[in-house]
Amino acid sequence: MGRKKFVAKREILPDPKFNDLVIAKFVNCLMVDGKKSIAEKSLYSCFDIIQNKTNEDPLKIFKKALENLKPVLEVKSRRVGGATYQVPVEVKPSRRQSLAARWLIEFARLRSEKSIEEKLAAEVMDILANRGGAMKKREDVHKMAEANKAFAHYRW
Repeated sequence: MGRKKFVAKREILPDPKFNDLVIAKFVNCLMVDGKKSIAEKSLYSCFDIIQNKTNEDPLKIFKKALENLKPVLEVKSRRVGGATYQVPVEVKPSRRQSLAARWLIEFARLRSEKSIEEKLAAEVMDILANRGGAMKKREDVHKMAEANKAFAHYRW
């Protein structure tokens, strides 16, 4: 990683169906081997499954699930005098969103349902009910930060 220059954030275009940046970023995370159209179809099919199960707007449900999944605190390693401390720090908003999307996709892929659409829909529904692998990951990250609160004075 370079230490000289600030790297500018790339602007991404909103997704074509919902005209939403959050959905576009999620599709980019979901994409495998550059196959964006397949990732989009999978996500839109997932939205159809959510629509059939809940009879509510799937976009609102999806955004609410991502909002529930966003971490507030995380730990970062800080080396002080030969010892490494896990220092709790607040998570930046852009990182919150990317972590939530990454965790949702990671734990959806680990599920036992047949297709990625069903896996994503089931994981989103679990997040809304405050259960599932992704929510457990978030709780573990928060517990770790809470346990290491004593080292908060090493924050930089």
